[in-house]
Amino acid sequence: MSDLLVVTGMVLSAMPIGENDRRLVILTAERGKISAFAKGARKPNSPMVAGSRPFSFGTFHLYEGRNSYTVRTMEIRRYFEEIASDLETVCYGTYFCEFADYYGREGVDEREMINLLYAALLALGKKQVSLPLIRAVFELRAMMIHGEYSEVPYAACGESASYAWSFVLGAPLKTLFSFRLSDEAFREFSEAVEALKAYYIDRDFHSLEVLKSLEG
Repeated sequence: MSDLLVVTGMVLSAMPIGENDRRLVILTAERGKISAFAKGARKPNSPMVAGSRPFSFGTFHLYEGRNSYTVRTMEIRRYFEEIASDLETVCYGTYFCEFADYYGREGVDEREMINLLYAALLALGKKQVSLPLIRAVFELRAMMIHGEYSEVPYAACGESASYAWSFVLGAPLKTLFSFRLSDEAFREFSEAVEALKAYYIDRDFHSLEVLKSLEG
């Protein structure tokens, strides 16, 4: 058996395996995006039941295998229950996790992305800013972290939307989700983010399609 590895991260997705286990995709600070098997996590009395689901953030104690990891124990610091109890915020949160999964790579330092994902989920739970704006801000900042962005809006924007674009690229996380836009400025800002995504991202996100259908 390999030595025990301790990582900090967030569960992006969980898939049932067999009768009792789950396969987790975890975005970690130390190892990037990894796959880990949580054995017995589907048993009702398992201590890993609650932590083997998306949005679970904490410390994971793992054994490293040839192609994946096995979870020995986990210490979950935050479950984001306020998101999980609301269908709309679940859809947004799931999309954010899928977006992080798209960019995540094993062996890459993912501290910035984990911190952004954590801050975005907090913003979803507070609902002090419109959820569509949180989504657009998250998308632009995530693309910037991974080097796929533009210093100026990727579509025609007025002064307010242009300022918002610059703000999102440079603001500290504690204030990133703290601003609001008029309807017109938000339309310009979101259209510019969509144009940027269309240029750099070559896939569809299932959770985004579900979100769009929910919003009508």
